[in-house]
Amino acid sequence: MRTSRWSGVVVAALTMSTALATLPAGPASARTSAGPGGPAGTKVVDGRTQPVFSYQDAVREHLMVQTRFDSDGDGHKDRAAVDIIRPNETRQGLKVPVIMSSSPYNDTVGRGFEAERKVYDAQGAPVKFPLFYDNYFVPRGYAVVDVDVTGTGRSDGCMTVGGASDVAAAKAAIDWLGGRATAYAADGSEVKATWSTGKVGMIGHSYEGTLANAVAGTGVEGLETIVPISGISSWYEFARTNGAKHWNGFASYLTTALDSDPPQKCQAVRDRLQAGEDDATGNYNAHWSERDYIARPAPEVGKVRASVLAAHDINDYNVRINQFANWWAPLAERGVPRKLWLGRYGHTDPFDWPGRRAQWVDTVHRWFDHWLYGVRNGIMDEPRVDVQTGPTTWTTRADWPSGTSSVPLHPGPDGSLALSPTSGTGTFTDTKLSEADLTADPSASRPGRLAFLTPPLRTGVRLSGTPTADLRVTLDKPTSNLTALLVDYGEDERIDWNRNEPQNRIHDGLRGLDEESCHGEGTAQDDACYQQTANVTARKPSEVIARGWMDAQNRHSTTTPEPLTPGRAYQITWQTLPGDYEIKPGHRLGLVLGGTDADFLYFEEPTGAKVTVDLGGSRVTVPLTAADGLRNSLRQ
Repeated sequence: MRTSRWSGVVVAALTMSTALATLPAGPASARTSAGPGGPAGTKVVDGRTQPVFSYQDAVREHLMVQTRFDSDGDGHKDRAAVDIIRPNETRQGLKVPVIMSSSPYNDTVGRGFEAERKVYDAQGAPVKFPLFYDNYFVPRGYAVVDVDVTGTGRSDGCMTVGGASDVAAAKAAIDWLGGRATAYAADGSEVKATWSTGKVGMIGHSYEGTLANAVAGTGVEGLETIVPISGISSWYEFARTNGAKHWNGFASYLTTALDSDPPQKCQAVRDRLQAGEDDATGNYNAHWSERDYIARPAPEVGKVRASVLAAHDINDYNVRINQFANWWAPLAERGVPRKLWLGRYGHTDPFDWPGRRAQWVDTVHRWFDHWLYGVRNGIMDEPRVDVQTGPTTWTTRADWPSGTSSVPLHPGPDGSLALSPTSGTGTFTDTKLSEADLTADPSASRPGRLAFLTPPLRTGVRLSGTPTADLRVTLDKPTSNLTALLVDYGEDERIDWNRNEPQNRIHDGLRGLDEESCHGEGTAQDDACYQQTANVTARKPSEVIARGWMDAQNRHSTTTPEPLTPGRAYQITWQTLPGDYEIKPGHRLGLVLGGTDADFLYFEEPTGAKVTVDLGGSRVTVPLTAADGLRNSLRQ
């Protein structure tokens, strides 16, 4: 795991023009009014609140909000640090909604591509808020509230890595904004949020997006919408996949990186977290259940009543895309109002996606205006999904995934990948290989992998959704790590999402530029201008487009392993990570099977098991659009 000084997040292998970015309004369509549901004095033009309030004169204050947890066991309930910036008119009775971030990054690794931190004056009042939210939204009639996660920044207690006390800090702030919790000024006096409408929208990247998901899962009153960017929905599935480990010692690493207090303060908590993670087995347990925001009894997706504008990167292998997909599906089932942006970079924020910054700012602006001010601006009538299809190409779709059919493909003894099953077997040994080794020259025989290829495709197809690997295997040992890779074999210019060169301001497929764009108003201490970025691309002969892993003994349960009987055949089925990928005409789709993936199963050791695959009893099922193009190619 590395820490990026630009992204302002901890990453696994967690690393986040001078003109105001607004769209001009034609005079015939302009509309000015008091903000719908808001106070007189707000101004709306073409469905967007306008910057009519002074950023320079805004109220800036620091408070401590009471929570119900004593995370560090010192006998006192934790108080969470809350920094607020709001229009000066709120002193005279103006009531405004709130845009909130809850972050553990504010005093350590920083936030955003430029790793911004909070800054305070000599009296302890905030003078710099990270990112553009305060600069842009305060002049438009919003308050911006930044909460330090418990155990970080100025908050009391200890960080619990997605645990209940982490979630409680932001929830307590929302309750305070709605008049249901208590906050204190530096002199100990109680402070009330008389200026708040009680309506809150949460936004943030990585850990911040994770907490937006989790707080929404509490069903807290007043949280009207969330914008989770690369957020986690299950911490187990961040650190493990089907019992196979991506991490050992994760809690110790993260709490050390993000807690600036003396180490001894939270060592007991850190020890409990380490024991709960159970690195020895990789199994799911009560520790992980507390941090699973999809299922009961933790904060759960079934309690979400906030609308959701989600953003994620298809090539994010820090917070992998299943974290979004496993959250998105039950939201869809429950009819939660939602919208989605899918990029092709690594662990990044759409604000930093080349060529899309102004459109992202405008989308978030209209989203908050609609859900927090009730502005009828048509944002919910637009296509639900924006998807990046190449380094510089985007499209919109009605939903995600959509328009696909499931196509089963069968591996053959001749290295083919075909529509019909054949007979025969193939073998590989569970060794630890990089993906470069696993995918290189699929026609060559290698002891640590099996590779299968379709013929060149006559027409292009699109993978959209989650493939499934279904293998019939026999082992000569009680378990083995299993890896299934779907690969696009064909020369193409691709985003180089795995290239990281701090000295050249390169990470996750982005390069930082000297040029800046400005989004909002600023002060001498807090400007609204940020580096622009450019794509980092490379011409490559292949790309892995879906990955999936399994510890064979966890084939039925991540809670209770079941070792295999050597020499006996077992049917083992698992899902790969989801994807959305265009496979171009002339390219070939490949399936690679192997043991321990060195690039992603960082802390796993191979078992050395010999894995025999019954090819006739095995297949991979791929969700494809224009699937007839693939079928016709395979029938030639």
